[in-house]
Amino acid sequence: MATIQQTPQGPVLVLKESALQQKGRDAQQNNIAAAKLVAELIRTSLGPRGLDKMLVDSLGDVTITNDGATILKEIDIQHPAAKMMVEISKALDNEVGDGTTSSVVFAGALLTKAEELLKKGVHSSVVIEGYQAAAEKALSIYESIARTVKADDATTLMKVATTSMQSKLISDDSDTLSGMVVEAVLKVASKEGDGYTVDLDNVKVEKKAGGSLQNSKLVGGIVLDKEIVHSGMPTKISGARIALLNAALEIEKTEMSSEIRITDPAQMQLYLEEESRMLKGMVEKLKEAGANVLICQKGIDDIAQHYLAKNGMLAVRRVKESDMTKLAKATGGRVISNVEDLSAEDLGSAELAYQEKVEADKWVFIEGCSNPQSVTLLLRGGTQRVVDEADRSIHDALMVVKDVIEKPAIVAGGGAPEAYVSTRLKDWADSFDGRQQLAIKKYAEALEVIPLTIAENAGMNPIDTIANLRAQHSQGLKWTGIDAKSGKIGNMLERDVVEPLAVKEQIVKSSTETACMVLRIDDVIAVSGAPGGDATPPMG
Repeated sequence: MATIQQTPQGPVLVLKESALQQKGRDAQQNNIAAAKLVAELIRTSLGPRGLDKMLVDSLGDVTITNDGATILKEIDIQHPAAKMMVEISKALDNEVGDGTTSSVVFAGALLTKAEELLKKGVHSSVVIEGYQAAAEKALSIYESIARTVKADDATTLMKVATTSMQSKLISDDSDTLSGMVVEAVLKVASKEGDGYTVDLDNVKVEKKAGGSLQNSKLVGGIVLDKEIVHSGMPTKISGARIALLNAALEIEKTEMSSEIRITDPAQMQLYLEEESRMLKGMVEKLKEAGANVLICQKGIDDIAQHYLAKNGMLAVRRVKESDMTKLAKATGGRVISNVEDLSAEDLGSAELAYQEKVEADKWVFIEGCSNPQSVTLLLRGGTQRVVDEADRSIHDALMVVKDVIEKPAIVAGGGAPEAYVSTRLKDWADSFDGRQQLAIKKYAEALEVIPLTIAENAGMNPIDTIANLRAQHSQGLKWTGIDAKSGKIGNMLERDVVEPLAVKEQIVKSSTETACMVLRIDDVIAVSGAPGGDATPPMG
C-alpha cells in the first residue's frame, strides 16, 4: 500500500484508500509469474501428441479442445498481465488462424528467460532492446529459408491443411477433410493482380452431430438449417429462381391503436377476405416475377403459405441475415424489402433447391449456384463435442490455406525452423558486445521451447532430443525437426509437414511485443471501481 506520501507539511493522500500498489521488482515478478502460469496451462496441448483440456463453464456446458485460443477464451482469467497473454492468442486466431498455442508458450519462455537476466541485475530496457533486435533478425532468417510456392498449388495446400489438422482431434480423417478445405478455399479465392485474396465469410461451415467425420461433405452452394414451411410445397425444384425477401410476408399491424366498428356480419366477412386478398396479391407478385423459390428473413403468414404451396413454390422462413447475404452472393440475387418492388432482375438462380433430412432435422440445400463463390462445408461427427472440436480445427485449416494462398511461402513444421533460427541467433549474438548479447542468446534459447515441448508431449526424452537437434542444425540440416508421430527427429519437409511462413512471422511478432510490454511494467496500481467498492482482484 503506497497511497500516503510523507512531506514536511504532513501526509499527502494521492490515491484512494482502497487502492493497491505494487512497485519495482515486485510488480515485475508478479506479472511475469502470471504470464508464465498461462503458458504453463496450455503447454501440454502443443504438437501432434498434445493433450486436450476439458473446460466446464458456470452453466455446466462442457468444451473439450486443445486449441490454445479456445482454451484461453473459455477460462475466466482475472490477472491483468495474464489477460495480455490471452490477447496474443486472440490476435493470432483472427490474423492467421493457427499457432495460438505456440505463441503463448513462446511468450512464456521469453519471460522465463528474461527473469533469469533480471535476477542477475540486467536492466529490463536492455533485455527489451536485445529481444527486439533478435526478433528482427529471426524474421529475416525465416524469410531467407522459406520456400516460395505457387499460390494455387493444391498439393502444397493439402500438405499445409493436413499439418494443421495433425495436432487436432480430426488428425485421423485429415486426408479427407484437407481435400475439402483446399477445394472450398480455392473456390472462393479471387485473383487480384499477381496475387489472390480470400474472403472466408464465403465458406459457410454447418455442423450436425451424427454419422462420422467421414460423412462430412462439401456442398457447392448454401445449406440452410431450416425446413420448408408448408407440407404441400414441392421438396425439390430444378432450375431454381430465388426471391430473397427481408420483410415479412404478413399483413402488418398498424403502429397506432385503432378500432374498426362492424355493424353487419357481412362486413366482418369482407374484412377477412381483404386480408386474404392482400396476401394473395403478394404471392401473385412473386409468381409474376418468375420466382419458384422464396427465402424469407422474417415470418410467412399461414394464408400466404397456402397460396405459395398452391403455386408450386418452395419457401423457407426466418433465415439468418448472414445466410441471406451469402445467398445473394452465391445466386446473384438481390435482397429486397418490399414484394411490390420485385422484378425478374432481382431473382437469384441455382440449378437445384431441395430439402434433405440430416439426422433428425430437415435442411434446405441450394446447389449449383450461378456464382459458386460461396460454398458450405457440412461437418458430421459422432457426438456434439466431436463436431464442435472438428469445427474449430476446420477453422484453423481454412485459415492456414488462406495464409499460403495470400502469401505463398512455407517452412517445415515440427519445430524445425525454430531450432534452426535459434542456432543462427546464437552465432549472431557473438557479434554484439555488452549485455545485449545475453538478451539475444536468451531469446534464442526461448525459441527452442517449441521443439522441446513437442518432444516432451510426444513422450520423448527432451534433453537428448534437443542435443541431437542442435547437432543436426549446426551441420546445416535446417529442416530437421521433431516427428512426434514416430518419436524420432527427421527431415520434416520430406515427411510433408509444412506450415505457412505468415504464421511463423506472426508468432514471433506477437510474442515478442507482448513479452516486451510485460517487461516494461514496473508499477501496478489497482483502484476500486465503484465508490466504497472493493479493489480489483489481487495481483497474485
